Amino acid sequence: MEPLIIQGGENSPSVILNKQENNFEISGRSLPEEVIGFYSPVMNWLEKYVRDPNDNTLFRLKLDYINSASQRAIQELLTILEKIKIQGKDVEIDWYFMADDDDMKEAGEEYSETIDIPFNFKSYQI
Repeated sequence: MEPLIIQGGENSPSVILNKQENNFEISGRSLPEEVIGFYSPVMNWLEKYVRDPNDNTLFRLKLDYINSASQRAIQELLTILEKIKIQGKDVEIDWYFMADDDDMKEAGEEYSETIDIPFNFKSYQI
């Protein structure tokens, strides 16, 4: 399965989806003009990955900011990842947030309440 690598921009996050290296990460600011257009390749890649996932999948989300349209896309992404757990494989989310960013921490907490995947909350400082 070919990796999906998207370089981040001022308003769009970086994406690394690499099954062979077991490296899954979305990081940066997520408020692209065309949210559906931006996240469609990500969702398509994940749907293919779910058909033959690694035994252990650790997905890192290091988002500085997400707008409401991106929040829906992240919810959909997490729903796709939940299918891995249903198959009996291990999947976890590392949710990173800046130590003083209560909004991003709360966003992760809200996702963790709606998705049946273990979340690890990790604060950081610049």
